[in-house]
Amino acid sequence: MAVHAHPDDESSKGAATTAKYAALGYEVLVVSCTGGERGSVLNPHYGRDIPELEPMREVREGEMRAAAAALGVRHHWLGFVDSGLPEGDPLPPLPDGCFALQPLEVTARALVEVVREFKPHVMTAYDPSGGYPHPDHIMTHVVAKEAFDKAGDASAYEGAGEPWEVAKLYYNHDFSLARISTLHQAMVAAGLESPYGSWVEAREARELPERPVTTQIHCAQYFSQRDDALRAHATQIDPNGFFFAVPRELEAQVWPFEEYELGVSRVETQLPETDLFAGIATNNVSEGS
Repeated sequence: MAVHAHPDDESSKGAATTAKYAALGYEVLVVSCTGGERGSVLNPHYGRDIPELEPMREVREGEMRAAAAALGVRHHWLGFVDSGLPEGDPLPPLPDGCFALQPLEVTARALVEVVREFKPHVMTAYDPSGGYPHPDHIMTHVVAKEAFDKAGDASAYEGAGEPWEVAKLYYNHDFSLARISTLHQAMVAAGLESPYGSWVEAREARELPERPVTTQIHCAQYFSQRDDALRAHATQIDPNGFFFAVPRELEAQVWPFEEYELGVSRVETQLPETDLFAGIATNNVSEGS
């Protein structure tokens, strides 16, 4: 089960991994906590603006269906409303009723119900920073961690289904400085224009600590499915933008994997790992979830 804040996050974070496990016969479920209703049209080639929440929700629902089909995964809407990314100084208050302002009892219960129904052995989500400071990403971590901690506790969230204990919780690492720097250097060495130069400089200047990597999933052969899923989110992803600037042959040579941090494991495993299911007995994964 891959838990994300908005539609399109599942395609930019861990997408090739989910496509790989789905292709191997594992049951893979992507959960979107919000509908992305307050997202702006970020693709300059999209052709129109969508200022209202309901039309944007409908468009993004269609995009998510196409992305899930490209990855070969199942999808579930958790049903909360996008909080938007506040801008300004001072920052404006978040909109009433948005995901980031919902009580944890409400948001976590919704995810616990899905966990108890789907019965995943592995969950992926965001680290405590959210990956970047969007309120929905930070809240997604909080909600996913709570669901991981409590879904197996019969005394918690009574009435939300039969308890199910998830074996492992991972945090995505797709936008690490290590990855961006490696791709940037490979582009420069190949005599190509890199889209990441200013990004690398900014990250290095801020001296942000890198979170530990415990697990690498080799998945280069699924990059094309990841790209198809990205392009499905046409309001958000520029088909000529930085997601597609690195030639795939070059990327497969220098960074053929997606990386994760093992946040919590309830099974014995040896680090580093090359499989999210490392340490989980095969006969325990009855449906490969």
